[in-house]
Amino acid sequence: MGRKSSIDRMPPEIKGHIQAMLATGSMTLDELVTNLKENFPAEFSAGELPSRSALHRYGAKLDRRLAAIRASTEAAKIIRAHAGDNQDARSEALTAMVQTELFDAILELQEAVEGDDENHPTNPAERVALLSKAAKNIATLTRSSVNLKEFQAKAEERARKRAFEEAAATAETTAKAQGLSKQGVAALREAIMGAL
Repeated sequence: MGRKSSIDRMPPEIKGHIQAMLATGSMTLDELVTNLKENFPAEFSAGELPSRSALHRYGAKLDRRLAAIRASTEAAKIIRAHAGDNQDARSEALTAMVQTELFDAILELQEAVEGDDENHPTNPAERVALLSKAAKNIATLTRSSVNLKEFQAKAEERARKRAFEEAAATAETTAKAQGLSKQGVAALREAIMGAL
């Protein structure tokens, strides 16, 4: 696999500063370069700060990741809002996030051009190996997703059955208290459970 970007190899303090500035989007690239020179003069003097083009590439990559995280987070919120814990909504949201990340990785791999980006493998054999590994992981993830959907369907069916049983028991108790005959109570219970 290709080398890490120059920013990924920076000391954590500088890398964190760059990520924070890029994530807020409050500066142009030129302003960020100036900001880095001012905040890290020793590294600037030593020629250890990233170039404007490296900042641009890293910023675009960070933007894609942040967009994917925002989309996955929003999906998780929607899933949680519309599904009970018994349906394992968190696992579904996590699966969606992993799928998004795998999709992004495949897109990055497809965008790789010989010598264009130091983060991408340029050897065709490496690319094939990575795609093969991604395909295997996607197959595993798909099986996991199918199993999760089956679990959710069963959990939903159990919850529905339990709700009908509770409704029938409440109706039965109320009907008995109101003096309904045993046959009437049985018919009422059968009517409620028959709707299941």
